[in-house]
Amino acid sequence: MFATRRTFLTRSGTALGAAALTGLLNPRAFAAPSPLSHHFRPKARRVIYLFLAGGPSHIDMFDYKPSLRKYHGTELPDSIRGTQRVTGMTSGQKSFPCVAPLFEFKQFGKNGTWVNADILPHTASIIDEITLLKAVNTEAINHDPAMTYITTGAQQPGKASMGAWLSYGLGSENDNLPSFVIMISEGGGQKQALFARLWGSGFLPSRHQGVQLRSSGDPVLYLSNPSGLDRDARREQLDVLGALNRDTSDRFGDPETQARIAQYEMAFRMQTAVPDLVDLASEPEHVLDLYGPDAKRPGSFAHNCILARRMAERGVRFIQLFHRGWDQHSSLPDKLRAQCQDIDQPCAGLLRDLKARGLLEDTLVVCGGEFGRTIYGQGKLTETTYGRDHHGRSFTTWLAGGGIKAGFEYGKTDDFSYNITENPVHIRDLNATILHTLGLDHRRLTFKYQGLDQKLTGAEEATVVKDILA
Repeated sequence: MFATRRTFLTRSGTALGAAALTGLLNPRAFAAPSPLSHHFRPKARRVIYLFLAGGPSHIDMFDYKPSLRKYHGTELPDSIRGTQRVTGMTSGQKSFPCVAPLFEFKQFGKNGTWVNADILPHTASIIDEITLLKAVNTEAINHDPAMTYITTGAQQPGKASMGAWLSYGLGSENDNLPSFVIMISEGGGQKQALFARLWGSGFLPSRHQGVQLRSSGDPVLYLSNPSGLDRDARREQLDVLGALNRDTSDRFGDPETQARIAQYEMAFRMQTAVPDLVDLASEPEHVLDLYGPDAKRPGSFAHNCILARRMAERGVRFIQLFHRGWDQHSSLPDKLRAQCQDIDQPCAGLLRDLKARGLLEDTLVVCGGEFGRTIYGQGKLTETTYGRDHHGRSFTTWLAGGGIKAGFEYGKTDDFSYNITENPVHIRDLNATILHTLGLDHRRLTFKYQGLDQKLTGAEEATVVKDILA
């Protein structure tokens, strides 16, 4: 016979008091323990992933090919293009004219690494801190499946995102902040949709999904108390709700009920932790200057980079910044310049700031998009109006800190920056390598679902890129 709600609450008075005291003294009490921990000694403790959503043009930024000048305006040879799938934007094209980068590349750093000096001067200045992966590749050719693929390991929705996997596998180093936080900034170019599945928990318990930090209003939705409800009253409500949920969990055994308890408790603790996190009043001017003129503008990429560093200091496990606007099918020179202006100084400032604080050596920073751009042009082929289509066969991603070699290039493409000629890195390999720096074996970080041991790297083979590890 089930007790009435009044009887249950009356009989639970003592238990409620004990539960409240337990929650206050030990916030982890209602959170399920991390199931795995490290498989081996990690080099990185956290990740800051700078995701350039839309497909940044590797040809115009990092993959310098001086021979392209002589091919400019000529047809891309069939032997190079082969039978590659093309998008709907170019499936009807009868001509595929090569367009050489119309920017100035220069060599930087101890190894003479080629970088587009016109639009990435600050990145060029810290090139000795990073590894350039110049032969990353993916099968996806459209934005949504490509972004879903690189963030969750599959082109189809429903899988867990990388941040959720890390939260599941390693837990959090801060009881008062989520283990996985995402922020979104807007560039000036074509903006592709960003769906919540990119930071979702998929089949993992929902407490592992990413929490979006907003640039206006409450930093996190529903974080503030409703009008007329103070913090003490909120605490009392949560104690009663927690008791009801624990009773439900005992009766039905649904793990999501425990996840709900943990999320309610986290939200309560975040009420004091998040306002402190987003308040930049304590940041010295010389630190803000590292990130550039937009550092104080909430919602900008620069502002989000500062918040990312502050989260890294506070033990947030996975911090992902999405910067939209990189889909440049026309007017690429002007649009790419504007996009790079958004991210160039903040990226360099973030690495310098992390290094100055002793955080870079155990913070892995990753910067890249879901694919690159084609050498053949789209639209009017003038110096200001041409664009490029999506290109998954080869593109560039850079990594720094957290057990990664500094001042290193890995992988090569052909003279058209189209096909990989040396050391290919599939996006599964990239994800396996990221997990490796954190002390996780991608083959052993699994979750049983639909009769399979699900993995971030999927069912196909993935290889850790050991050549780039320090």
